[in-house]
Amino acid sequence: MNKIIYYVATSLDGYITAPNEDVSHFIGEGDGVQKYLNDLAEFKTVIMGRKTYEFGYQFGLEPGMPAYPHMTHYLFSNTLKFEKQDELIHIKTPEIETIKAIRDKSPTDVYLCGGGQFAGWLLDHGMIDQLKLKINPIILGGGIKLFGDSQTQAKWVLTEATSYEKGLQINTYNFE
Repeated sequence: MNKIIYYVATSLDGYITAPNEDVSHFIGEGDGVQKYLNDLAEFKTVIMGRKTYEFGYQFGLEPGMPAYPHMTHYLFSNTLKFEKQDELIHIKTPEIETIKAIRDKSPTDVYLCGGGQFAGWLLDHGMIDQLKLKINPIILGGGIKLFGDSQTQAKWVLTEATSYEKGLQINTYNFE
């Protein structure tokens, strides 16, 4: 069965952005970032919440266009609409059965791009199979939490840990 893999950059204190959605403190180049980009090339399906998709606008993403041109996108929102929408973009209502259907029909594991609230909702419903955390050696003190407001407790098993220059680590955890 395909996995849903939450592959995301995080600070040491568990934030995926600083306040005001600032990501400038995260390491943006080097072997660890290249590893992440190479790994993304293996996915054919991405799921994300509305806020994560719209976050891409500040980096040049055009509304209704794919953030990852080689992936089918499933954007989960009750309000998102586009005047023009690429065929790779599908807007879905947040429902667990829809997530399961996407995972089951995907030709590869599913990349959970985020964000924190959406990931927290999936965690609450037991829908995240693997974490791949790009742990940056920074403390942000606030911002968007890795799992939003989720209060779910879960135990994970470290299966791989790789260190890169500037203190970046990519750790892989499987749900126990």
